[in-house]
Amino acid sequence: MTHILIIDDDTELSSMLGEYLSAEGLHIDYAFDGKQGLEKTLAGLYDAVVLDVMMPELDGFEVLRRIRSQSSVPVLMLTAKGDDIDRIVGLEIGADDYLSKPFNPRELLARLRAVLRRTQNNRQHDLPENETGQEPVQYIGPLKINPSSRTALVRGQVLDLTSTEFNLLLNLVKQAGKIVSKENLSEHGLGRTLEKYDRSIDMHMSNLRKKMAQYELGSMIVTVRGQGYQLSDETSDGA
Repeated sequence: MTHILIIDDDTELSSMLGEYLSAEGLHIDYAFDGKQGLEKTLAGLYDAVVLDVMMPELDGFEVLRRIRSQSSVPVLMLTAKGDDIDRIVGLEIGADDYLSKPFNPRELLARLRAVLRRTQNNRQHDLPENETGQEPVQYIGPLKINPSSRTALVRGQVLDLTSTEFNLLLNLVKQAGKIVSKENLSEHGLGRTLEKYDRSIDMHMSNLRKKMAQYELGSMIVTVRGQGYQLSDETSDGA
């Protein structure tokens, strides 16, 4: 059974969401403050976390920062309606997706399923397979991408990526040299259709580029204005 942790100080909303998600076959646990939510998340028992931004003492942003320092568990953040800053900050810190309050529980379920489809390690069945039953390792320049172990290496060193960032990089590597649309990246990285005015892909790609830049590979990801992104074998980070 898929285990989901809801971290939100709104006990009434959490209970309502829990009842709805439980009826859909998910096992739900709760934390009603940031500190408890952080402790439960880092215990490593959950397949995904639903995290509210607005909480007393330890807010959702700080909880996410601490989670990301130790774990790549998928995190879906709940933000205030129309607050672009919350969404942008959440994605910058490492949220896999976001949903604005108020929302329909069906939308939350759809977002969770999309994230889970793209982040669980045992989903090779919907990927092209070679004779060993595993998707082949991908290489481009100094990058080595292993889809089976979901690891990205740069000259033997592990590139520390969130699940969403890994999905985006793998998609770019598979289509290296080609322009990959944001719609395509959203489908494969977030597991959902790109929405109008949605900057999630841009934020995730910015985070991915920054992490690659630590190994002087930031320029490998090229922004093609009005079209999408392209991965080249260029390994110099020039000006």
